[in-house]
Amino acid sequence: MRPLQAVSPSAKVVLGVAFFVLFFGIWAFATLGGYVSKTFLADPITMVRSGVDLLLNQGFAFDIAMTVWRVLGGFWIAAVCAIPLGVLMGAYKPIEAFFEPFVSFARYLPASAFIPLLILWAGIGEAQKLALIFIGSFFQLVLMVAVSVGNTRRDLVEAAYTLGAKDRGVVARVLLPSSAPEMAETLRMVLGWAWTYVIVAELIGASNGIGHMITDSQSLMATDQIIFGIIVIGLIGLVTDMGFKAFNRWLFPWARIG
Repeated sequence: MRPLQAVSPSAKVVLGVAFFVLFFGIWAFATLGGYVSKTFLADPITMVRSGVDLLLNQGFAFDIAMTVWRVLGGFWIAAVCAIPLGVLMGAYKPIEAFFEPFVSFARYLPASAFIPLLILWAGIGEAQKLALIFIGSFFQLVLMVAVSVGNTRRDLVEAAYTLGAKDRGVVARVLLPSSAPEMAETLRMVLGWAWTYVIVAELIGASNGIGHMITDSQSLMATDQIIFGIIVIGLIGLVTDMGFKAFNRWLFPWARIG
């Protein structure tokens, strides 16, 4: 094992699975062995049984679907708005100088701090939750896309101008293709952050969703259901992340992704 030395795909799978086996083994040992009270941490067997009951008898599948819809909806709106602005900021320095101070200011504001205002403006319906995800994702995306575009190799830009390209041609045929793989990776990372925002949104004023189920379970001290909800979020995130990464590799085969 050497620094930055790649491992084979099969070794990646084995090592990844080995961590989960070790994690669940320690968890089972601590809970089933009586070292940790089940009041504070349910054991894996009880968690799985509660999860099956949630899915089959308590409509948790609908909660999952609603949470996924909120994440994808809010993130899609943020991406559609952020990518064009980020490209313009990365390509044109006056536009960057105009927007960057506010974007840098806004991206440090915790999205959860806007919940009281969003409830006043949009109520406790879907608009409030989508708006929270938008706020949490938009400013991060704008700045990261701008940085990706701005890091385009200058020799490529100069070569395009030498060959007679106009400003629009440089943006469309040099800046965008060069930065597209990094922008795709930016979307993948920020999508993971969007999951944290939707759970926060569902903790307050929601009648469904994974966050709503976790809140109800907390009032009942049902740690088995809380843990199952957290694991479901992690599994959905893992599958989404792996799918996003595979799609990026297929879309940009020349880029080093993952």
